[in-house]
Amino acid sequence: MTTSARTVLFHELGGPDVLTVEEIELPAPGPGEVLVRVEALGLNRAEALFRAGTYYYRPTLPASRNGYEAAGEVEAAGAGVTAFAAGDPVLSAANFELSAHGVYGDRVLLPESALVPRPAGVDAVTGAAAWMTYTTAYGALVERAGLVPGHQVLITGASSGVGSAAIQVVRRAGAVPIVTTRTGAKRRRLLELGAEHVIVSADEDVVKEARRLTGGRGVDIVLDAIGGAGFAELGGAVVQDGTLVSYGWLDERPILLPRQWPLTVHGYANIALTGTAEGRHRAAHHLASGLADGTLRPVLGEVFDGLDRIRDAHRLMESNRHTGKIVVRV
Repeated sequence: MTTSARTVLFHELGGPDVLTVEEIELPAPGPGEVLVRVEALGLNRAEALFRAGTYYYRPTLPASRNGYEAAGEVEAAGAGVTAFAAGDPVLSAANFELSAHGVYGDRVLLPESALVPRPAGVDAVTGAAAWMTYTTAYGALVERAGLVPGHQVLITGASSGVGSAAIQVVRRAGAVPIVTTRTGAKRRRLLELGAEHVIVSADEDVVKEARRLTGGRGVDIVLDAIGGAGFAELGGAVVQDGTLVSYGWLDERPILLPRQWPLTVHGYANIALTGTAEGRHRAAHHLASGLADGTLRPVLGEVFDGLDRIRDAHRLMESNRHTGKIVVRV
């Protein structure tokens, strides 16, 4: 028995206009598979790069899916599925190859291992805005960089979904977030979100300001979304034996390494956390507990209604005008 699904596909590389909404047929879930009715999608920069052919792996054409992040409800579970049953609210774990399992659609078939329970009482829009941003910030800062109370943390590209989540993760750990943004237009909003200091990179020297704001000492951790040649310069903002974590490449040029040894440099991809059952459990617990106690509060940049707005949502993401997460309500 098959199920009809409206699904976003692209048949060539390019801008938002290559995305099309098409009717396809999904088979009944097989062993270890779960059919999910999608209620909301969270957009990620990786999906724009994937669509354009500049992500770290290439799409499978001529018909590729897209989308890491969805919140929905289980419609049916295949043989051998033990963790989920029809009616369960779930989130996609974003630990899969996009062409095969991309979640842009009103229904999607996923392996059981590609789902996590949606935290109790969390609506679909909030859920779609939460998983990737908070697990990336938690995995990179806590599990990879060893964030502890008192650390001073420099977060670049802080108005992004991960950036705004990282501010809250740092605050929740009892540490101090110092953030960058390209122009002053988002300064006030970033302070409202919990940033201790905001450095406007178009007007200020990021390294000098980070040093000044830390009394000349430097920050303990840098969480960098930009990459490129500027990554090397960030080494000058870090204390001796500090840590730099690169998780994004808004600058698509090769990432240059700093020479301010001794320090530690990590390249972080979230599959390091979400690729194992134990990692998903830790990430889900951190997210659920933070949403429950109010220390984690997803920041919504804009919510679009309907799959037919997916192109508009991608255009907004690429404009960089938003702060926080862009969500498409299905």
